[in-house]
Amino acid sequence: MNTPSLQGPASNRRAFVGFVASGAALAAFAPRALAAGRAPRFQISLAEWSLHRALQGGKMTNLDFPRVAAEEFGIRAIEFVNSFFKDEATDFRYLRELEQRCKDHGVESRLIMVDGEGVLGDADAKARAAAIENHLRWIAAGAFLGCMAIRVNAYGEGPREEVAKRVADSLHHLATYADPYGLDVIVENHGGDSSDGAWLAGVMKAAAHPRVGTLPDFGNFSLGGGKEYDRYQGVAEMMPFARAVSAKSHDFDEKGEETHTDYRRMLRIVVDAGYTSFVGVEYEGERLSEHDGILATKKLLERVREELA
Repeated sequence: MNTPSLQGPASNRRAFVGFVASGAALAAFAPRALAAGRAPRFQISLAEWSLHRALQGGKMTNLDFPRVAAEEFGIRAIEFVNSFFKDEATDFRYLRELEQRCKDHGVESRLIMVDGEGVLGDADAKARAAAIENHLRWIAAGAFLGCMAIRVNAYGEGPREEVAKRVADSLHHLATYADPYGLDVIVENHGGDSSDGAWLAGVMKAAAHPRVGTLPDFGNFSLGGGKEYDRYQGVAEMMPFARAVSAKSHDFDEKGEETHTDYRRMLRIVVDAGYTSFVGVEYEGERLSEHDGILATKKLLERVREELA
């Protein structure tokens, strides 16, 4: 694998694939207390996938995301999806503009969700090496934007024990590359073996790198073949390694409760694990508009957060 050389330990803004970027880092995000003198149990971010219909339909672009998050939803921490700026991963001018828009709206870039860059558990060594290399540019882009992580997928075919070994090895390689950038490499339960919480926890242990972690998603627990992993058990198994959390939502009842996940039970699991960082709104429903679904998810998170305070 032709891996770009690493720079020495540096800030998130120093190293960039092929060139050195300059400029001040993003200002730190200041969490808002739920009440005077009391910090929130967790903070709230917005996953870009919540707006995938608007983005795919041309109603907004990736560059609009920071403004939309801040002005329409009052959320000042965001999670990008690489498919919405797939061709700009190494475009210095584009990333500079995106970073500036985040600054203009007081928005923190949390992470980039990376899809479509190859299979990290591929049985073919050359294909797996190519997949690892394909992810490197997103590590550099994430570092430039001030992110704390990129999210990758733990996919592969074959005996699950062998897939786990290959994925763990790939994660270790990526984390070693990401370390000087100050980024984590995190895995979401995203279908197949990765939606088995115990399996993914085993991968975390096998990867054996402090920069490797998880992104527990409340809803992605389809094992295939019509089988579902218990979502509460799965999140509990992933929380010891969590660097981010995704609050998946699809629909709400008349009381504003999510109809697929008991948010109180799930968020109790999250906070009982000692997690105090960001929980990302990720609305995927069809009945409500994206705008209303995001607001409903945010409102539910805020309500449960107050109850847990």
